[in-house]
Amino acid sequence: MTALALPPGSTRIKRVHSFEELVSTPFANGVNALCWERSLPGDFEEVVAAVGAGEGIVTLDEARLRTLPVGAAGREAIDVLLVDLRRLREHELDPMLNCIHGYPSDDSSEVVRTDVFSFHADSATVAADTYLCTYHGSASEGVGNDEVQRKVDIPAIRAGLLRDFGGEDGEDFRAHLHEHCYDLHYAPMPGARPFGFGLGHLWRIAIEYPGCPVPPCIHRAPATIPGQPRLLLIS
Repeated sequence: MTALALPPGSTRIKRVHSFEELVSTPFANGVNALCWERSLPGDFEEVVAAVGAGEGIVTLDEARLRTLPVGAAGREAIDVLLVDLRRLREHELDPMLNCIHGYPSDDSSEVVRTDVFSFHADSATVAADTYLCTYHGSASEGVGNDEVQRKVDIPAIRAGLLRDFGGEDGEDFRAHLHEHCYDLHYAPMPGARPFGFGLGHLWRIAIEYPGCPVPPCIHRAPATIPGQPRLLLIS
């Protein structure tokens, strides 16, 4: 597990000390990310090796986890995974455990890339949060809201999107930006300090929805490294 290193002076991230505190603490006063910092037992690399080679995103259910051919340290890691899945389900969430060999990515010719490698905010039409934990591989990254700018507000990008849209910069254009999630993607400003979510830590982050009391947490997936799949819990 990797220690959690947060940007100095960050006021949007709050550490909590239990699962109960993670799920019950309200987002308020600008805080839009809660982190239960943990040092987990077990060998998660052994679990990933037992899953084997693959492509894209491989979802692991409890039945497969229980039958993976691992030793004692791998079994200890699997027990952690099963407990995390159970905790979230008991909280009426729908967690997924993914072994990620690679993600789909946008064509580089797009004016605004909308894949997971771009800093973005999650969104929903009703009140909701995102839960994340990376157990193996490269961890998710976040960046402060005051260190980014919406890509659709950058004049050159907006002009390119408007050209592709073929209309005027009005209500229909704004609806087009929202429909294609362009308005959920952000560009870091000069001097921005992205931070890693670390390994083993369970996060709850705010997303964009009507009436959300805080700005959404801006984050992205790390670049895929061949031969080093991520083991990620997401809900």
